[in-house]
This record gives sequence, structure tokens and C-alpha cells, in this order.
Amino acid sequence: MTPRDIFLNTLNFQPVSRLPRVEWAAWWDKTIARWENEGLPKGLSFEDSLRYFGLDVMQCLMAQAGKASIHNEEEYEAVRGELYTDRLIDTVVENARRLLPAQERGECIVRLFLDGFFWHPRDLLGIEDHLYAFYDQPDLLHRINDDLLEYELRVLDRVLDVMRPDLVGIAEDMSYNNGPMLSKACYDEFLYPYYQKLLVPLKQAGVHVFVDTDGLVTDMIPWLLNSGIEGVYPLERRAGVDLCELRREYPSLLMMGGFDKMTMSRGEDAMRREFERLLPGMRSGGYVLSVDHQTPPEVSLDNYQIYIRLLREYTAGDK
Repeated sequence: MTPRDIFLNTLNFQPVSRLPRVEWAAWWDKTIARWENEGLPKGLSFEDSLRYFGLDVMQCLMAQAGKASIHNEEEYEAVRGELYTDRLIDTVVENARRLLPAQERGECIVRLFLDGFFWHPRDLLGIEDHLYAFYDQPDLLHRINDDLLEYELRVLDRVLDVMRPDLVGIAEDMSYNNGPMLSKACYDEFLYPYYQKLLVPLKQAGVHVFVDTDGLVTDMIPWLLNSGIEGVYPLERRAGVDLCELRREYPSLLMMGGFDKMTMSRGEDAMRREFERLLPGMRSGGYVLSVDHQTPPEVSLDNYQIYIRLLREYTAGDK
């Protein structure tokens, strides 16, 4: 089986020759700098780094809207014309065409990354003003998300004409260590309707849809599933996420991440215990083990290579 076959079969709860071996997020620049001082060849691209470590190649096809800083509707109107342009979409389509041959050969897994309806308004307004805007400027939030939805449907129309991504990740980061950053009432008003419309072409194309949200996502999972979202990542252990408990409670939930990055600087025994903790989830299907966020610079190259060796052991077909 090709790496892409293995990845898709895992998400579809189908048999695989082994489990996926992916890093969904690029390493911190400080981590790479440390590793280069410890023997990693200098100047490797992300793809070359994945191949160097013997990992499956997952490439991110970025389709995010433009960036700006605003405080109100007047300022939004002034920048709106540059946020959702055909020029941005042209770049996405060009990158999709570049990735297509490797995807078709099964050598590359493609993750299409879209701005979410929590993430994008926060990018524009800033964290504090965004949270106030749910109550003080609701019409502005709806206008932003209406525009974002229209833009992303245009993105999907053109990208799906070129390729079918292997998954879509919707950037949100709307949960942190104590749980969701917004109430269910706010979610239902300001996110749910937009997810419903965005998912129509993705469901028709048979693309798996994940939400990327950090921290303690547990309470939010029923909201996401009810919206038609199938999966979630990165499932950060230090925020209290228990992946195996999630599998017991939500048998069809798709998951990616989950490996506690804080164990990686503590050596082989600590990392092996973490693999053993996750092994029931790995065997259940629908779960792609990966570091639960970017590998921190506290992790030496030697320890990361131990992680890779253990990853190969625990994802082998006979484990």
C-alpha cells in the first residue's frame, strides 16, 4: 500500500498494511536550528526533512484569506477588497497542480487548510476585540463570515476541479486549556450555519473534514459532530485530552495527533509509555498518531530519532 492508501484507509476504518507515520505540522524553527547543530543536514525543506526521517509525506495546501487589522465595519470595508481575491485562489490552484502528480502516485498526502469562522474574524480583529464582537458587533462578524464562506466556496470550486484533497483542516484554535473559548449559543449562531454550507461540496466530493483547535476540545466535540465535522486535531494531552476515552465515547470520530510532545525530551522509556497509552486508539482505526503539536526545541535530535524508531515499531502491521 502507498502512504496515501494507508492514510485514507485508516480514516475510513479499513484494513492497512501498517499505520500512518506523519507529522502534520512543521517543526519549530528553534527545533530545526538545534537539530542542525546536532547533525541534521542544513537547509532541508519540510518535505526533504520528512523523507530524511522516513516519515510519510503530508503536504499542506494553504488556502487562507488575506490578512489585515481592523476594529469596526468601516475599517473592514476599507480592506475587504484585498482579503478574498482571485489572485489568492490562483496561487492555491497552482500549488494543487504542483502536488497532484505525487498525490496520484500515492507518495503524498494532501491536507487543504482553510480559515475557520472563529479564526478569521479573530485574525482581523485581534483576540480581545473579537470576543467582545460576539456581543458588541454581531453584524460585523456575520458579514466577515459571509464573505469568508463565499471565498472558500470559490476556492473549493476550483481546487476540486484539480484534485480531491485527502483531508481538509479548518483552522479555528477556539479551545484552550480550560475548554471552549465561546459558548455553545455563540457557536450555534456564528459558526454552525457557515460550516453547514461549507461542507456541502466537501461531502459531495468525499473529503474528510477536520477542525484544528488546540487545548481541551472535549466539550466541543458534540458541537462539531452535530455540524458535520468528522475529525479533530491536535488533541493535546497536557490540556487534558484523553484520546482513548474519546474513542470509547465517539466510535466514529476521526482523530489526528494525541502524542504528548512533553514526553519526547525524557527519553525512550517515557516515549514508550506514551505509545502504550495510545495503542488501543491506534488499533481502533480512524486515528492517525502524530505529535500533539510542533516538536519543541527541548527535544534533541537523538531523542527525536528515538521517537521515530518507536513510531516505526508501533505503527508496524504486526504490532
